[in-house]
Formats: sequence, C-alpha cells, structure tokens
Amino acid sequence: MNTSMSNPASPSNDTRRSKLYSRLFVDDRIVPAATKVRLYVVAGCLILLGLVSLLTLWWSVLQPEILTAMDTAVQTWLEGNQSETATLLMIIFTEIFGPIALPIIVLAVTVTWGVRSKHAWRPFLLAAGTLSGVIIVQIITRVVGRSRPPEDLMLYGIDGTFSFPSGHVLGVADFFIILTFLVFSRRNNAGWAAVSYVVAVVFVVGTALSRLYLGYHWASDVLASMALSLVIVGTVIAVDTYRTARVIPGAHRSVPE
Repeated sequence: MNTSMSNPASPSNDTRRSKLYSRLFVDDRIVPAATKVRLYVVAGCLILLGLVSLLTLWWSVLQPEILTAMDTAVQTWLEGNQSETATLLMIIFTEIFGPIALPIIVLAVTVTWGVRSKHAWRPFLLAAGTLSGVIIVQIITRVVGRSRPPEDLMLYGIDGTFSFPSGHVLGVADFFIILTFLVFSRRNNAGWAAVSYVVAVVFVVGTALSRLYLGYHWASDVLASMALSLVIVGTVIAVDTYRTARVIPGAHRSVPE
C-alpha cells in the first residue's frame, strides 16, 4: 500500500487552516491592565445605555401620544426652514450614505484593508459589526411596523417601507464609529483620534438630519438608530478587547500598530 498518498487531514492542510485562522482571528496587542479594564467598562456602559434608550423609545412608539409632540415639533420646524440649497445638501447626504452607496464603501474599505494588512481581524470585525446592524434593523422595523411621515412631506420620492428605526443612520453610525475605534485603538495619537470621532459624529448627525429634513423619518426613529448603534459599537469593543488585548506584567503602554 502506498502510504505517501495525501489525505485531507495531512499536516499541510492543518497548517493552512492554522494560518487562515491566525489571519482572520488573531491580532494580539499588548495593553496595560488598566486599559483593558477601561475598554470593558466603556463597552458595558455603551451597551447598557444603548439598550435602555432603545427599549424606552421602542415602548414609546407603541404609545403614540408620548412621542407625537416631539416628532411633530421637529418635523414642523424642519419643514419651515427648507431651502433649495439645504434640500440639495440633504439629498447628497442621503445618497452617499444610502443603501446603494454605503455598502459599496463598506465593501471597498474592508476588502482593501483586509488585503493590505497583516491580519484581517479588524476588517472582518468592521464588516461583521456593520452587517449585524443591517440585519437587526430589518428585523426591528418589521416587528414594530411604524409608518413613515405622510407622503406629502417626502421630498425625494415616495418610500412605503417601515420607519422605526432608521437604517441609513444606523449604517453610518456603525461603520464610521467602529472604523474609528478599530483604527485608533492601536495608535497612541489622542489628537487624531478625537478629530476622527468628531468627523464620525458629524456624518451620523448629518445623515440623521437628512432623513428628517427630507421627510422619511420621525425624530424618534433616528434616536433609536443611534441607541442601537451604541449597543453594536459596545459589543464590537468588548469582542475586540477579549480577542486581542493581552496584558503583560510591567507593560505601561499599548504597542502601536
């Protein structure tokens, strides 16, 4: 019998699987113990705050009289401050970060980052976090079944889908905030990190305003998306910390990328 024939369980196959696992799921970094604890605390606070806010808003939309005053007041104010320039700007925001362009942006960033980096853990986590948000929001919208504002308020075509929460806002929040965390959690540059987080928040707020201004969502819809994003971002931080943060006695600072 020829014992040199290859078999599926050969060492070479095990090595390839090991390398693939290492590339996708290993991206170790050395951090002080206090930093690891702080990351877990931040993650827990974000998840708790997000869950409480989301569930409160969810309960409130089932009692229409509670949020009607706020939603109507915001919509009325925006309707009274419309202009051609503002409308064009809001359309640009909603198109760039909409269900066609944003997935292309996410795919381009994750694939490019994954191919060019030594480890694909962070691009994988970015894609997983963003995709999870898309799936969750589709489930919630159908469970809640909230109607959008009246069609005569919609300035960019009619949308008959459900309103709560906003998929546009959630997608932008998940992508940009998770991306910012995954990049700057490996860098010792607080200044650039702060600037990047501010830019991410501007994109989120701009997208939220565009959905309200164009008449496709109530204010409580976009607030719910922001709350849900806190849960997803907090979960990503916790998972990344658990998988990658390693504490070595005597280490006083994180090792940059």
